[in-house]
Amino acid sequence: MVKIKTMNNFNKLFCVLCFVFFLSSCGDGTDSEKDSVVVDKPVVAAPAFNQDSAYTFIEKQVSFGPRIPNTTAQLQCAEYLVKKLKGFNAQVIEQNFEVKAFDGKMLRSKNIIASINPAVTKRILLGAHWDTRPWSDEDKKSPNKTFDGANDGGSGVGVLLEIARVIGSSEKKPAVGIDIILFDTEDYGKSEHKDSYCLGSQYWAKNKHVANYSAYYGILLDMVGGKDAKFNKEGTSMEYAPSIVNKVWDQAAALGFNQYFIHQPAAALTDDHFYVNEFGKIPMIDIIEYSNGKGFADSWHTQNDNMKVIDKNTLKAVGQTLLQVVYNE
Repeated sequence: MVKIKTMNNFNKLFCVLCFVFFLSSCGDGTDSEKDSVVVDKPVVAAPAFNQDSAYTFIEKQVSFGPRIPNTTAQLQCAEYLVKKLKGFNAQVIEQNFEVKAFDGKMLRSKNIIASINPAVTKRILLGAHWDTRPWSDEDKKSPNKTFDGANDGGSGVGVLLEIARVIGSSEKKPAVGIDIILFDTEDYGKSEHKDSYCLGSQYWAKNKHVANYSAYYGILLDMVGGKDAKFNKEGTSMEYAPSIVNKVWDQAAALGFNQYFIHQPAAALTDDHFYVNEFGKIPMIDIIEYSNGKGFADSWHTQNDNMKVIDKNTLKAVGQTLLQVVYNE
């Protein structure tokens, strides 16, 4: 409990003297004093984010089937993502690598990096994972079956593709450089095996696509398409980059999206952003549907994670907020 102490006579006299000094130092409002006033930086209006377009990008990913490492669907979707990003005038690098999973299987993987304004020094990193978990292990009826991964995987990628499209087609560009990283092999893990998740971001953080690459900060998207999604201030994000969390949440509020971006704390999660922070030394936050009371969305790692759970209003809230953030850097 915080206690407020009652002032004695000396403290009262001290406060009066301080107040008199304050009044004497205020001046008379001359022009020289007016000139010293700091003017806020004008707000830049970002181009409009098209939620219908983002929805279509998610739908296309799902059409290939579950994007699981070592599958045809993975190869076909990777080709589609690279082609799309290049078509949006981004400079694209394919980072091919092989990693060993917790079960000993070697997983052929690909991180996809798309750079916008590649010559600009100040850079913002936007990320999402594009792979699909091989099992719907949270589904009581079919825990061993594959699932679509429309929200868990597809939604973040869909939002980032639309951001790339909007910037690529807009005459007005952000003043910063933007690197979109689609991490592979995030969801092939088991909680009882340490560091078995997020294999793509672990690899990238230790083997960056450009030598000595860094970014001013990063924003990760994970499960950002669910109906009435609530994005609380996730704990790992608040540990590594609280000012970036507040910047994004405040921007969302200014745009009228407070019903999605909730000013409440949530547990610390080990997601791709953890390894970007820990190994890559870039302050990165996570926009993810998770709350301390409920946990993840009901469709998480179940057969219900399909296009039926994707809501265009949620995509709009996330996408427009991100555009507004990067255009005001």
